[in-house]
Amino acid sequence: MKTYHYIIQGRVQGVAFRYSAVRAAARNNICGTVRNLHNGDVEVYAQGNQEHIAEFEKFLYRGPALANVMNVKREEFDKEMIYDGFEVY
Repeated sequence: MKTYHYIIQGRVQGVAFRYSAVRAAARNNICGTVRNLHNGDVEVYAQGNQEHIAEFEKFLYRGPALANVMNVKREEFDKEMIYDGFEVY
């Protein structure tokens, strides 16, 4: 199981991005967290198998209907952390 850290940039706050991420995570068996950052970006930690992560990433690059995703930064998170569910912060 892999864990990835994402920073999603663009018009991603005030467009239901976090709650859409919860639904996308549930559809793809992803655990982790999502939260708004003070600079207007959204931060996501996602944990799952590679196939499910790949499907979840499709959502992150697109976002919900009102979002305008301009950039997604992704890095593998190498610390041992086990998430239980997908939480909004």
